Amino acid sequence: MRVLLVEDDELLGSAIQAGLVQAGYDVDWVRDGIAADQALALEGHELLVLDLGLPRKDGLTVLRALRQRGSDLPVLILTARDAIEDRVRGLDLGADDYLVKPFDLDELSARLRAIGRRRAGRASPLIRHGALTLDPAARSVTFEGEEVSLHPKEIAILEALLESRGRALTRERLEQLLYGWGEGVESNTVEVHVHHLRKKLGKELIRTIRGVGYMIPREG
Repeated sequence: MRVLLVEDDELLGSAIQAGLVQAGYDVDWVRDGIAADQALALEGHELLVLDLGLPRKDGLTVLRALRQRGSDLPVLILTARDAIEDRVRGLDLGADDYLVKPFDLDELSARLRAIGRRRAGRASPLIRHGALTLDPAARSVTFEGEEVSLHPKEIAILEALLESRGRALTRERLEQLLYGWGEGVESNTVEVHVHHLRKKLGKELIRTIRGVGYMIPREG
């Protein structure tokens, strides 16, 4: 899952980025509100972690503009502003959650997973599909009761397709979700990962939709 982190503190931003990468996220990091606006215009992210006290443009202004454009991108505000009125204002402007600094990285990861579950319309922390179970927190997959060893990018593709069951995702969209800024992407990278997933989890799991992309059909 690809996250946009907006945080102006260098030490904190570096620590958050490293912690979220360790938790299985791909993280792009910008340090001011104008850069956040520019990154959000690219529409390549699935989650936004947003500080409020930003240079050049305040985080609440960034959030307000995002929602006014009609975007439903999940947003977690991460800030030192702990007054009740600040929390109320942030949530009323369209944030999905509000976490006050200082915080624990494990809690941040858990809150992001919870936002993802709510957006996907499921309550369970596990994603199940037939004999397949994916645990987003542990970044682990079991199939027919056996744990399957998958590359982190394979898990990311599988999670994206499972969360979008019944809807095809293009190769370009999968590349956007898998790779951050500055990462080189070979022309057949997604195809190679899908091929490996089919070998490990069964060739019928992921369908190729010609001229569109890939899809995991809904069950039943």
